[in-house]
Amino acid sequence: MLNSGVYGYINILDKAIDASWVRNTVLNNNLANATTPGFKRQEVRFESSLETELKKLGSVDKRVTNVNLANLAYQTYTDLSNYSYRLDGNNVDEAAEQAELASNQIKYQALVRALNSEFNRLKTAMTT
Repeated sequence: MLNSGVYGYINILDKAIDASWVRNTVLNNNLANATTPGFKRQEVRFESSLETELKKLGSVDKRVTNVNLANLAYQTYTDLSNYSYRLDGNNVDEAAEQAELASNQIKYQALVRALNSEFNRLKTAMTT
């Protein structure tokens, strides 16, 4: 994490990339355990903490440099632990997990591209 106001957006992208990476791991674990009796799928929550921090900025100051990065954290949790539509108690829907995995991979790639773009902008600004 870079400790300058110039890097506020980069730091947020870094946190989002980390959360997306963990989500990818969790989704793959869900798929690997799709046939394990009693397994409950897990999920990663990040977007809600980002939204909360952005709302704290209010309408006056929307600069991401003022986001409290310590409060931006992902959380892994068991989703619908008491719900299962299958007789074996497993609540993993393989098709839904694969769709979510594909969506997450696209998000991850977009976040990495955005991070690279930010570094290229900074590099351009430093060399001109």
